[in-house]
Amino acid sequence: MHVDDGRRAGGDKSFGSMLKDAMGAVAQMGKKSDGQAQAMAAGKANVVDVVTAVAETEVAIDAIVAVRDRVIQSYEEIMKMPI
Repeated sequence: MHVDDGRRAGGDKSFGSMLKDAMGAVAQMGKKSDGQAQAMAAGKANVVDVVTAVAETEVAIDAIVAVRDRVIQSYEEIMKMPI
């Protein structure tokens, strides 16, 4: 039985594995910013910490969306190639 850990022969991670890790990191950032916002609402967090967490999450989401857009664009270009 073969178990694929997302690594290729040279030890490099596959694109899919890297994308999965990036999505997990964005989800963690979102949870962190949600936690900061809830702590601020309860009076237990600093406004600067909340704004920083939200800004970091926004940048990460923008990066993921840019990668997604580029993947879609590349797919569309490949589909237009003559066989």
